[in-house]
Amino acid sequence: MAAKSARTTGRDDAAAPMEALWQTDSPRAEDGPALVIDVQGFEGPLDLLLHLARSQRVDMARISVLALAEQYLRFIEQARVLRLEMAADYLVMAAWLAYLKSKLLIPKVPGDEGESGEELVAVLQFRLKRLEAMREAASKLVNRNRLGRDVFARGMPEIVVVEKKNRFSATLYDLLSAYATQRQRQAVSRVEIAQRSVWSLKEARVILRRMLGEMNDWTALDQFLIAFIPSARERATALASSFAASLELVREGKIEIRQEQPFSPLYMRVKPGASLDEETAGDV
Repeated sequence: MAAKSARTTGRDDAAAPMEALWQTDSPRAEDGPALVIDVQGFEGPLDLLLHLARSQRVDMARISVLALAEQYLRFIEQARVLRLEMAADYLVMAAWLAYLKSKLLIPKVPGDEGESGEELVAVLQFRLKRLEAMREAASKLVNRNRLGRDVFARGMPEIVVVEKKNRFSATLYDLLSAYATQRQRQAVSRVEIAQRSVWSLKEARVILRRMLGEMNDWTALDQFLIAFIPSARERATALASSFAASLELVREGKIEIRQEQPFSPLYMRVKPGASLDEETAGDV
């Protein structure tokens, strides 16, 4: 803790009853006396002494504790017009400096659990650094420019124009793929299923009876159906139905079927002695 020059301000006796205890016949000074330490090896205010102790420019072991205490007591006796708390702070600082000096002079006893002189010096340095940082921060805050006094705000806000520039990185394949996707979304797909013409088994029996009643020799089945197949799409259903109908006629003993080898043309004729006229006429 650093000591500063003390200033006294005039107050009414009713407003400051505690200060009446310290009043004397001699008038108060406008400026309180500054604490000056005059010892061997150093002379200056207390805050400068602490600053030099922190930077280790002055050896604390060379300072006389007795002279230091006398300087403090003399100052407190002369500054009775100051507040009691301020005088107590000076005494606490003097006692702490005497304790620090004793720690530095007396060798450390083994088993002593108290703080060493080096640790106390480190604590003092830390407190002084923190005090210095707070003073620097306060000074910077006070010296900063104030809005409305040192700096002024603009009148109308400035219009900020934002320009956007598009940059394309797509390849030709990406463009074609995107175009095809859009076309597929817009295209209307309409599926029409054509009705297939299917021969029934009954129709195939009637057609075979008519054709076989006019031919007595072996004839290929494909030649029978040429006249009855109007389009190529009906060829499969005509062959399937005609083959099934021919198998039924063979089972009934009306016709005969032969095939020379697998997948070769299928030949058929009316069985000798059998007649299809009556059944054909009945179906018609």
